Amino acid sequence: MTAFWAEPDFDEHECVQLVHDRASGLTAIIAIHSTHCGPAAGGTRFWNYPDPAGAMRDALRLSRGMSYKNAMAGLPMGGGKAVILGDSQRTKTPGMLAAFGDAVDALGGRYVTAEDVGITEADMVAVAQRTAYVSGLPVAGEGSAGGDPGPFTAIGIYHGIKAAVRHKLGRDSLAGVHVAVQGTGSVGSGVARLLAQDGAKLTLADIHAERAADLARELGANVVASEAIMSVGCDVFSPNALGAILDEEGIARLDCAIVAGGANNQLAKAEHGALLAGRGILYAPDYVINAGGIISVALEYLARAEGAPADINEVRKRLAQIPERLETIWQESDATGISSDVVADRMAQKLIGRS
Repeated sequence: MTAFWAEPDFDEHECVQLVHDRASGLTAIIAIHSTHCGPAAGGTRFWNYPDPAGAMRDALRLSRGMSYKNAMAGLPMGGGKAVILGDSQRTKTPGMLAAFGDAVDALGGRYVTAEDVGITEADMVAVAQRTAYVSGLPVAGEGSAGGDPGPFTAIGIYHGIKAAVRHKLGRDSLAGVHVAVQGTGSVGSGVARLLAQDGAKLTLADIHAERAADLARELGANVVASEAIMSVGCDVFSPNALGAILDEEGIARLDCAIVAGGANNQLAKAEHGALLAGRGILYAPDYVINAGGIISVALEYLARAEGAPADINEVRKRLAQIPERLETIWQESDATGISSDVVADRMAQKLIGRS
């Protein structure tokens, strides 16, 4: 692994910390990109990285994305991310979670963690035994926000897809709109169910083929192999798995008018946003459309710090503002000819004082 400051994705990060606990076997990276708007907030990813350099790239890219996401969502939070390097069996032990909680606590509130890929609500409960700088904990009571952020992420993406269909296709209804959903985990399945309620035509795919097949049977959707989903002729391609899928080869395969989904870091490289725009494909910047989860956990954390439960109605209100932010980005992109990802990045950089 090269020095983190030599990585292409290093972007004046305030802190990049390698954590190793010999007793538990924990190896993790905590990256704080910016605390300009408040404490750095972002989930913890638990993943097996065959090359440790991949873990560093994820930590750097995802933490920067969280700075942009939180700023664009109007949250008084900065951007951070953690990755725990799992073994090939993705062994996760109480000792590892305890050691990770201690590492978060040692940062004194500069970083607030929550769930991400491979981490559950129960894991966050375990981490919370060692630090108060954690969110995504079980709901405190009726009318309160909290818990798994996945469903809130899905709601925000659903709102964003409706906005994209209205902007690009001029349609106010999703009835008959064909959406190809890549990934049917917590977020992707939530998006698919919401789209199905509105009468959208769905094609689903997942690396876990049976999971996609089960959801397809539930919703009356079509299912294709995971390697075929990006080539499906559709109105909307919705990536809801891992990122960096929109590279030269992936974009060339697309047969859609819109890309709008919840995966982080969908663009493999910065220039790929312009490549999408050049093909006439409307792109919903990932950190704007997928902000629902962090909206929920951030409001939960901030309310708990004041000794009160987070109001679910406030969360819903903020989720409903996602389409307006997207529309502002698309309008500027249309007016200037600058791709939507660059428009969004410039807005976010200004908000965090890095324009």
